[in-house]
Amino acid sequence: MTERPKFKFGNVFVIFSLMKAEEKLQYSNSIFLIPAMLIFSIWFIYYLEIHFGWNFNKFGVLPRKLTGLKGVVFTHFIHSGTKHLFNNSVPLFVLTASLFYFYRGVAVKVLLYGALLTGTFTWIIGRESYHIGASGIVYLLFSFVFFSGIIKKHFRLIAMSLIVIFLYGSMIWYIFPVKEGMSWEGHLSGFLMGLIFAIIYRNKGIVKEDFVFSKTDFDDMFDEDGNYVPKVEEEIEEESTINSTLDINFVYKIKKNED
Repeated sequence: MTERPKFKFGNVFVIFSLMKAEEKLQYSNSIFLIPAMLIFSIWFIYYLEIHFGWNFNKFGVLPRKLTGLKGVVFTHFIHSGTKHLFNNSVPLFVLTASLFYFYRGVAVKVLLYGALLTGTFTWIIGRESYHIGASGIVYLLFSFVFFSGIIKKHFRLIAMSLIVIFLYGSMIWYIFPVKEGMSWEGHLSGFLMGLIFAIIYRNKGIVKEDFVFSKTDFDDMFDEDGNYVPKVEEEIEEESTINSTLDINFVYKIKKNED
């Protein structure tokens, strides 16, 4: 997961224009805190490599080697250079924040399980080389956010999907081997895992609710197939009897005592 297209700050935060009033969409500190912690962790690890002259590439995914399984966990925190790190940082922050805002109920599961499964699938299909970088998670989140909005058919989530594809749509080409030295296997793994999680959690969180019309007396005149079924006189009389109010007046007459 080496070089990837450069992402600019330009319009990325237009995503958060969708953060408006909705019962299931509420702001919390975790929306920005967790993405900030992720970005800090990958930059701090890269700082340690530069400051102490270490090389953590050997902790990446090495496909079909038992020693390479440790990369399933560590690969997402290791980067080959500043450019590689920066290119992953911006979309990682934006997409993670979007995940925790729009899909808060399943965000942790998607992020943790998705990262592990992305690394595992890369270990299975990847070339015999060290695969490093947070690109797998970026593709995981990109795929999940995009497909979830389409599957759920909720207007806010669809708008979110369209914004994501507008900002990061060019990423789709890098799930194919179009550039030498780039881990397209890691990108493909993340993309597929995001799609799978979008299908699994299609009924979780915000979903499109079918509009239910209120029923009136006029609706009772038709059956389930829309055929006109007028009420018979007996039913009308019975309803009128039930709905009518019966007033009973009692008159008391005092009887005089006869001498």
